[in-house]
Amino acid sequence: MTLTRRRLLAAASATAALPIVLPHAAWGQAPWPTRPVRIVVPFPAAGTTDILARALAPELQRVFGQPFVVDNKPGAGGNTGSAEVARAPADGHTLLMGTVGTHAINASLYAKMPYDPVKDFAPVTLVASVPNVLVVNPASAQKYGIASVADLVRVARANPGRLNMASSGNGTSIHLSGELFKAMTGTFMVHFPYRGSGPALMDLLAGNMDLMFDNLPSSMPHIKAGKLLALAVTSAQRSPALPDVPTVAEAGGDALKDYEASSWFGLFAPAGTPADVIARLQQETAKALALPAVNERLVAQGAVPVGNTPAAFAAFVDAETKKWARVVKTSGAKVD
Repeated sequence: MTLTRRRLLAAASATAALPIVLPHAAWGQAPWPTRPVRIVVPFPAAGTTDILARALAPELQRVFGQPFVVDNKPGAGGNTGSAEVARAPADGHTLLMGTVGTHAINASLYAKMPYDPVKDFAPVTLVASVPNVLVVNPASAQKYGIASVADLVRVARANPGRLNMASSGNGTSIHLSGELFKAMTGTFMVHFPYRGSGPALMDLLAGNMDLMFDNLPSSMPHIKAGKLLALAVTSAQRSPALPDVPTVAEAGGDALKDYEASSWFGLFAPAGTPADVIARLQQETAKALALPAVNERLVAQGAVPVGNTPAAFAAFVDAETKKWARVVKTSGAKVD
C-alpha cells in the first residue's frame, strides 16, 4: 500500500470517529415561536385578566418577533377557556392567563372539571397579585346611607336580601370574597353572577347592581372618576394605589378582623411544553414586568407585578389551592 493511500485511509478513519456536527435546528429544540402565540383569557374583555394579558402581549411580541394575540374565551368561571388551552398542542404557541379561580378555586367548587389544574398545565410565572376592592354604586350608597364597611354591614343586617351583589361568575375570587364577607358578618345579599368582571361592572355602573368585590385594576378608573365608591380593599395591607382606602379587616370591626381575600393572575402552558420554552417565557415576562412603563402602569391600577420562577409559581398555586378549598367549604358554594 502506498504512503499516500495509507494517509487517506487514516484520515477517513479519523473523520468517521469525529462527532457529526449539524446545524442547531437539527439537534436542539425547534425554533420557537415560529408563528403567532395565542394568550387565552378565559374571561371577557375589560376585566383584570384581560388588562394584564394586554399589558404583557406587546412586550413579548417585541422580544420574540411574533405576534402575541389575546383571545377572550369566557364561560363557566374560566373553565371554558382553560380547558381549551389544556387540550392545545404543547408547543408554546398557546398560553393561558390563568387566575386564582381557574387554578386554585374551581377544582373545589365544580362537581365536574373539564381539566386538571395541576396535571394539564405547566406553570410559567405569577404575573401579578391583586387585591379585590369593595365598591358600591354611588346612587345605592346615597339611597341606603352607606359610606363605610360598618354602614354596609348595618344596612345588610337590617335588610336581608335587599342589596344586590354582582360578581364575575360563580366561584370566582370576586364571588367568594363576597361570600366570605357575608359569612363573617351574618348578612344576606343576593348574588348575581356575570360572565366576567367587565359585564358585572357595566351593570354596577348603570345602577342595576348595588355593590361588588371587584379586582382593583378593573375598578380603578371608575373609582378615580367618582363613578364608584370604594369602601375597602380585601388584602391584609392597604393598596399603594388607594392609600386612603382601608382594608376590610381595618374597617369592619371585630367580625371582620381576620378577613383577607385577594386575587392573582399567572401564565400557564399546556403540560409537556418544552422546558426551554417555559424558561424563556418566564425570563422575558419578568423583564417585561420590570420595565418602568409596564410596572408603573400596573401598580397605578392596584396590581403588584411578580414574575417568579416556574417552581416558585407551582408552590404558590399549591398553597393557594389548599387555602381556597377551605373557603369554598366554609361558604358552601358549589357549581353543578
